[in-house]
Amino acid sequence: MQPLAGCLVVDFTRYLPGPFAGRELLRLGARVVRVEPPEGDPLRRAAPSWHAALDGGKESVACDLKADPALAQALCDRADVVLEAFRPGVAERLGLRMPDRAVWCSITGFGGEGRHANRAGHDLNYLGWAGALADTAPSLPPVQAADLAAGALSAVVEVLAGLLERERTGRGRRLVVSMTHGAHRLVAHRLGGDPVPRLLTGGVPCYGIYGTGDGRHLTVAALEPTFWERFCTLIGRPDLVGRQFDPAASGQVARAVASRTLDEWLTLLDSEDVCAGPVWTLEEAAADFGLPGAAEAPALGAHTEAWRRELGFDQA
Repeated sequence: MQPLAGCLVVDFTRYLPGPFAGRELLRLGARVVRVEPPEGDPLRRAAPSWHAALDGGKESVACDLKADPALAQALCDRADVVLEAFRPGVAERLGLRMPDRAVWCSITGFGGEGRHANRAGHDLNYLGWAGALADTAPSLPPVQAADLAAGALSAVVEVLAGLLERERTGRGRRLVVSMTHGAHRLVAHRLGGDPVPRLLTGGVPCYGIYGTGDGRHLTVAALEPTFWERFCTLIGRPDLVGRQFDPAASGQVARAVASRTLDEWLTLLDSEDVCAGPVWTLEEAAADFGLPGAAEAPALGAHTEAWRRELGFDQA
């Protein structure tokens, strides 16, 4: 039995953070119902493949929250967990009430109060406000860390803690997750400075990404002296052993790595403790680390009538 078997999650969110959080709760055994507007979550149109990946195995109820708040509330009353991403105060204006035993999680950009609370934003904005882009701007990050880590995964952690507390007290909990605050927590340990200048952005030879002879790339994170010494030996540059934090050595490492193809390096390094690996494509990574057997995403409103019947509403 999965740990969240028998747990009902009702998800009012849109776009990326909420559906990602719901997918993780689904993976742990929860039953997840997406409550979508009559036109559907915008993600269905803007990024159909993302929708398919995030909403597979869930249920879909089409509901106009302004015209039919009673259906939405009835779903909330059944829920163990409610996910929503409205701006502060919107849920209340829609007439949605938190049930006593529900764990109600609001995924917000900036929290429920303070001068930024009603500010509009997306992942890039949150990361910028959080200080997470300062080292690499104007380059754009390739993964939505604020949406997925600071937002979705933080929400999952808080929800699991809320469910655990409910087991002890019998009462639900109102939770507010701020993607900007969460993104800042991801980098706040660096406020006192880094152990080596530009450690994370290519400033030292032992921690970087190097081009291979076939136009691919090799990651190197040989931070410990033992790993670095073995790496230098394997690339034929034992003279660099004492220079793992010397920026001037980066070019020499780059030339050595460029002398072979990525496959050649992977073959050589496969059984070695050197903290090195490939920059794989998404497809290559999925072959080893992808989620098995993804379920099909539901059609918009596919479960509306079933839920209306179960909750005692007319089918009309």
